[in-house]
Amino acid sequence: MIDRITSLFRGRAELAPDAGHDSAEMQLAAAALLVEAALMDHHFDDAERATVMTVIGRRFDLTEEECARLIVEAEAAATDSHQLYRFTRVIKDRFTPEERIELVEMLWEVAYADGELHHFEDNLLRRIAGLIYVSDRDRGLARKRVLARAGGQ
Repeated sequence: MIDRITSLFRGRAELAPDAGHDSAEMQLAAAALLVEAALMDHHFDDAERATVMTVIGRRFDLTEEECARLIVEAEAAATDSHQLYRFTRVIKDRFTPEERIELVEMLWEVAYADGELHHFEDNLLRRIAGLIYVSDRDRGLARKRVLARAGGQ
């Protein structure tokens, strides 16, 4: 799996259209957006890294080692790409509407991982939600679910 992610990042992977719902391309796109959200306040601290590991592992059923490698690849991809479109297009095209809402919820978890929401993070989540066709209403409901789980922060 990690070799596929690495080759995909380098642009050498050819994924068949039916390459599986949790393909390396989808995992990398989701992880890159989560890392991008974590980096919005210019810090990718331990709490944010742990949250990204948790939500990625839970969503894609990955081991801790697989999550760590995916995050390294996602950090490199997010750093090398100065545009969200590369990642959001994969999410929009390959995730169901419910999975896109789930990703927005994961993004909120990362944004609140350090205990506060920076205005850059809020703006990024609004932009990502729009690019993956998640309505403002669904984005807001996802945020409320995250806050309710976290005790209302």
